[in-house]
Amino acid sequence: MLTIRPAAERGHANHGWLDSNFSFSFAEYYDPAHMGFRALRVINEDHVAPSMGFGKHPHRDMEILTYVLEGAVKHEDSTGASETLVPGELQHMTAGSGVRHSEMNPSDAETLHLLQIWLMPNQLGIPPKYEQKRFSVQEEPNQLHLLASTDARDGSFQLHADAELLAAKLDPGASVTHPFKLGNGWLQVARGSVSVAGRSLKAGDGLALTGESSITISSADGAEFLLFDLA
Repeated sequence: MLTIRPAAERGHANHGWLDSNFSFSFAEYYDPAHMGFRALRVINEDHVAPSMGFGKHPHRDMEILTYVLEGAVKHEDSTGASETLVPGELQHMTAGSGVRHSEMNPSDAETLHLLQIWLMPNQLGIPPKYEQKRFSVQEEPNQLHLLASTDARDGSFQLHADAELLAAKLDPGASVTHPFKLGNGWLQVARGSVSVAGRSLKAGDGLALTGESSITISSADGAEFLLFDLA
């Protein structure tokens, strides 16, 4: 079963320095029909104004992924990590038994555009951990790149969640196919537009896939997307 989550129907909040769209219920946006999907709890698309960001705040028992589309994130946390994340890199943080962190836009001119993802963990109270890495999504288009997995295979981050994350950039006219390992999926279009089983999706759209054995994603004009393989 395929269910589209249109970009225009997402929750929205504009705080001036922060303009956010919520695929699932978050903060003051509450929709009992959209509380998450499988292990996915949060997919927020954020635009953060120059020199602004999220000050130090706590997390616990959550797997957090950050995917930057434009700009940069300056990250600092209570594990001692202090890094700057740019497009082409993925950030993974296991909140575990508890962590405090901040995420700031270090530029005084450029808006930060990112996707922030929270996954429900399959283990509680584990030691917090931070890591980031560059993946070759941009440099090697028209193929799926495994960014995070249950077993850290092929150089991916290990997730303490019943989920795996892949990403791809498609040139115009290209397509990719993924056989689901865990049985369900979520497609999040980051840029451009794609077609799946005769359905068209544009940037910001999500697609829930329940009980599907595989998915073929094509793009007439070019696209970039995240694909979650979920139990």
